[in-house]
Amino acid sequence: MELWDWFLYFLMPFAAFMYASVGHGGASSYLMILALMGFAPEEIRPSALILNMFVSMISFLNYRKAGVFPTKLFLSLTIFSIPAAYFGGTILLETGIYKQILGVLLLFPVLRFAGVFPMSESPKVAQKWWMAPILGFGIGLLSGMIGIGGGIILSPIILMLGWAGVKETAALSALFIFLNSVAGFLGASVFHIEFSTQLWILLPLTVAGGALGAFLGAKMFSPRVLKYLLAFVLAFAAVKLILG
Repeated sequence: MELWDWFLYFLMPFAAFMYASVGHGGASSYLMILALMGFAPEEIRPSALILNMFVSMISFLNYRKAGVFPTKLFLSLTIFSIPAAYFGGTILLETGIYKQILGVLLLFPVLRFAGVFPMSESPKVAQKWWMAPILGFGIGLLSGMIGIGGGIILSPIILMLGWAGVKETAALSALFIFLNSVAGFLGASVFHIEFSTQLWILLPLTVAGGALGAFLGAKMFSPRVLKYLLAFVLAFAAVKLILG
């Protein structure tokens, strides 16, 4: 086994740990890592989405027990995000384009969680019946096209609007990511999908890292720690994606 293989087996679980600790599945980091390690383009997106499904579901199960789940908001978001993610999955973007798009989208939430725009404990924007479905549709479409679950876009927006608390948003985002990842994977399956045997070694290691991150994020980390963890993860991902 080569040194790069051992490096890969460390990076993927670590990425899952960091993302799951803030209620995310980590697909954007998996995409970057797999691309840097020389995986074929047709392997990268479906591989990342499969890993995203496992890690985001584990994250949801942990965060669901840690707070009240905003069911009404969740249903309003997913009613259009799931079909949009499926449709987006059928669209194959050039690798450099989707990395740069995602990197630019990450910059605003990085500033938000870094305290440039202070958060309010009370709702800053009153929910109208049409807002969440439109938001879900847009994020779902982008998620399917880029190959992520959409939590890195959804979480900062929900918190910025004041529609849910930190841990409630983490639980909502985790389940949102899982369903969009499934839909995006099904949409992407219209293309020829190949998997290397190395993926089956990475899968249990990455899931284990995600499980530990989800447990610590839901049970032990404070909301303040979660906020700074999210800012760090998003800043790192944004720089990597934009610079290629």
